[in-house]
Amino acid sequence: MSRKFIYFINPISGTGNKILLLDIIKNKTIERQIPYEILHTNEEADYVYLLDKIAAENITDIIVCGGDGTVNQIAGALLGIPVNIGIIPMGSGNGLAFAAKIPKRIHKALDVIFNGNAATIDSFYINEKFSCMLCGLGFDAQVAHDFAKQQKRGLLTYVKQSTLNFFKAKPYPFEIILDGHTIATEAFFISIANSNQFGNNFTIAPQASLHDGLLDIVVVHKMSKMRMIWTVLKQIRNGQVRLYEDKKYHRNDIHYFQTKAITIRNPQGAPLHIDGDPAKTAATFNIRIIEHAFRLLMP
Repeated sequence: MSRKFIYFINPISGTGNKILLLDIIKNKTIERQIPYEILHTNEEADYVYLLDKIAAENITDIIVCGGDGTVNQIAGALLGIPVNIGIIPMGSGNGLAFAAKIPKRIHKALDVIFNGNAATIDSFYINEKFSCMLCGLGFDAQVAHDFAKQQKRGLLTYVKQSTLNFFKAKPYPFEIILDGHTIATEAFFISIANSNQFGNNFTIAPQASLHDGLLDIVVVHKMSKMRMIWTVLKQIRNGQVRLYEDKKYHRNDIHYFQTKAITIRNPQGAPLHIDGDPAKTAATFNIRIIEHAFRLLMP
């Protein structure tokens, strides 16, 4: 089957050299004799026009040159459309690319795309908003909100912002509703993950899979800041999924479980991020898995 590409480039994501990226894309794609077009992402995240364009022009592959937020916008617009999505990681965290083992180097990422090995991966809805990888409530979401305001992007800026927010972090009250049970808790943050990544190989949900039809929920409870550092490091290295049990819930500093759907009440308006981008919070979040959401080009 002949292939036809659209490359989307996000001009503000990450810190990469966009001129070099364009040269490599053009040269390598022409080498492969694959028809292609290069488009820019748009600030409005409006990609509805792609549906008609894909059908009219027989587009087979949409390649996102950007970070998780850009993948979110484009993949969310193409749910149910028979097209492959590829990633050339150009964001600050690149969590989905890392989870899918897509190389960060442009040439190697392109090799994965040209090989054409696509597999369906899951995603999820949070209050009917699409997420391809990870949502967070609390501490990490506040970092995302503050990071988005910085003029400089990249890992160093993210680490600096995380450190500043760590000293100001406070626990928020939440109610977690699962299988008819309601648990009240105070937590520094809650992660809802379809992949094992925060980004940059920072693994918050080590057992998460892109293909298992389950959400991985990580609740980091109220504790001292020093204890939280140690506890989160243990979670990163060897976090184990446990059955959700009411009686044992408050015995663990971190609770890590899996489910297909969950409701979280957020009475004090803890901030929210969706796939690393700041998002508007809500008093209640209804979250559910989308199995086989889209086809991702992977090694």
